[in-house]
Amino acid sequence: MKIIGITGRSGCGKSSVTKFLAAQGYPCIDADRIAREVLQKGSPCLPVLQERFGSDILDEQGELRRRLLADRAFATPEGTRFLTETTQPEILRQIESRLEQAAASGAPFAFVDGAVIVGTPFEARCDHLLLVTAPYESSVQRICARDGITPEMARRRLDAQTPLETLRAAATAEIVNDGSLFQLENQIKAFLRSLRKEDYD
Repeated sequence: MKIIGITGRSGCGKSSVTKFLAAQGYPCIDADRIAREVLQKGSPCLPVLQERFGSDILDEQGELRRRLLADRAFATPEGTRFLTETTQPEILRQIESRLEQAAASGAPFAFVDGAVIVGTPFEARCDHLLLVTAPYESSVQRICARDGITPEMARRRLDAQTPLETLRAAATAEIVNDGSLFQLENQIKAFLRSLRKEDYD
């Protein structure tokens, strides 16, 4: 089974690509959702994070105050690194477990959708890395509509992410999401054809 990572910056339309692939019956693993799940109540990561960032990052019910953790963790490079080193092994374990299920089901390809794949240990697991891109201002508009934030905040968020050049250098294919949904789906179909052809060659 081939593993294909799908990456891209915020507002590029990764989820539209994944939704289409899932509708075609391919296993699609949402790495960003898993990253949220590993910080749910009862997670072994939480006591470790409390020790570093303060016991009050959990509320009275033991639920994580995500914004408070983010404020403290992302305040310094060391804090960001500690958060990553605490959560990443558990995230990778969960992804691997889902990939095993996909392989057991006989799927020829499994897709892992994650904003942060490039530069992590998981990058080496990908047989292909598909980059989804969109014009900068289109991404800004999508982020505003999705998250209800101002264009300034959306631009700040985009500018803080991995530069496009870095993602392009790591990617094996790119889909440019700058037209209709129909055009996007045609590009995905062409990418799938190239994967299948590779399997026969």
